Amino acid sequence: MSYLYSVSSDVHNEIKIKRSRFITHLHHCNTMAAAKEYIQKIGKEYHTANHNCWAYIVGDEGENSHSSDAGEPSGSAGKPMLNALRKHNMTNIVAVVTRYFGGVKLGIRGLIDAYGMAVEDTITLQPLIKQVKYENYLIYTTYDFIEKLKYDLKELSAEITHIEYAARVDLTVIIEEKEMDSLKIYLQEMSGKKKITYKYISL
Repeated sequence: MSYLYSVSSDVHNEIKIKRSRFITHLHHCNTMAAAKEYIQKIGKEYHTANHNCWAYIVGDEGENSHSSDAGEPSGSAGKPMLNALRKHNMTNIVAVVTRYFGGVKLGIRGLIDAYGMAVEDTITLQPLIKQVKYENYLIYTTYDFIEKLKYDLKELSAEITHIEYAARVDLTVIIEEKEMDSLKIYLQEMSGKKKITYKYISL
């Protein structure tokens, strides 16, 4: 199963290429509006820069993306930035690269490499986090079924996050949304056999 990734916290990095400064900011965002708001924030903070180029990808499947060269030659900044994000299977992410011109022209090829490298280097500074949606369930069972239940849950890729032994056994289970159909079928089957009762927990 393939996953998409984002950053867990804001990441900042700076590189210099032929005296030009490229300052990269990566920021987690869940919507296009949030991405645009962050782009504006960085633009105001670095309003004296020659360029504030950007790219973002948002959506559960990375279905929404956009980029801007912000005054650099067409296709020389935003697209390579976006390609760097896609190379790492990222979503819910916005990248802004601020450039302070150092007096030496890089040419189109040089700019493409510089903006791509600026984002690429910044991505590698911290581990990325999987963008995963989870479902939670509370399951009630008996002592004579608990070991079988624990085994079955593991086989179904469900994780037991809490277990309490009292008059009955109560388990809190979390599972990735992509895996939950098999778990639902299992829970319904075991409930029908009176082995368990269960309920969905809203996150």
